[in-house]
Amino acid sequence: MQKKASLTDYFQLHFIVLIWGFTAILGKLLVPLDSSAVVLFRTLLAVLGIGIVLLVRRQSIQVSSTDRWRLLATGGLIGLHWVLFFLAARLSNVSVCLAGMATSSLWASVLEPLLLRRRVRLIEVALGAVVMAGLYLIFRFEFDKVIGLTVAVSSAMLSSLFTIINSRFTHKYDALVISFYEMAGALLSALALWLAVQQFDGSVSGNVTQYTPHTSMQWLWLLVLSLVCTVYAYTVGVSLLRKFSPYLAILTVNLEPVYGILLAVLIFGDTEHMTSGFYIGTLVILVAVLAYPFLNRQKPVTTTPTGGDLEIDLH
Repeated sequence: MQKKASLTDYFQLHFIVLIWGFTAILGKLLVPLDSSAVVLFRTLLAVLGIGIVLLVRRQSIQVSSTDRWRLLATGGLIGLHWVLFFLAARLSNVSVCLAGMATSSLWASVLEPLLLRRRVRLIEVALGAVVMAGLYLIFRFEFDKVIGLTVAVSSAMLSSLFTIINSRFTHKYDALVISFYEMAGALLSALALWLAVQQFDGSVSGNVTQYTPHTSMQWLWLLVLSLVCTVYAYTVGVSLLRKFSPYLAILTVNLEPVYGILLAVLIFGDTEHMTSGFYIGTLVILVAVLAYPFLNRQKPVTTTPTGGDLEIDLH
């Protein structure tokens, strides 16, 4: 039975979404650290943080051998998603990155029928076309940032993909256990990317500042990113699902780009000011995303053939 949510719970939910909107800003603040290095040290600290929590709770991390490999592989997708997420903010800016990430909900509407073998809904196809129109407006007026936006949209696709995959595990294992294995998988994929980038970068010799944190501020931002934006936000987000319907929670999470863009403008100022076409295109995408739960007359809870509820994405 779902517990009644208090006003404090509503504020806490929005605070979690605000934290997730802050992750792209942290990626920008960590420049010149390469995006693969950001994810590598983020996941390393997150695995240590979650491991300590599990140890204090004396909680078992036992899962079947098959599921262990599946969770690690899903974590690999998360690692790649995060690398692309931070790379998008570097190639363009935070606002463009978050505008691309706003397509994740509608990516899910395309991928879910394919992966879970359900029928395609006409309303999802129509809203997908509206999102494409919004992206066209952004591409048209911000053509110099087309690469960054493309990377952000690709990151959003991966975000939707691993969220759908995760829906098969939520009914079997505790959220912290799932997160522990997936952060370990993300750590392994980030390590592979980190080594590969250095291998193909001929300018690495004598310059380690791009691939290893070298200042106290970088370590501080990495701690905030891993412990606050990953361990804390994810744990609290899952606990709040006991008090909020998935419909309301997902609807609130869709405000992440709004919070993130507002924070980016406040923190970075002129570098985040865009043309009117960008804001119109972003508004079109957000309207499509927010309209989906109202136009979709079916139950907003997405269930899988195995009975798991759709898990909220984390950045």
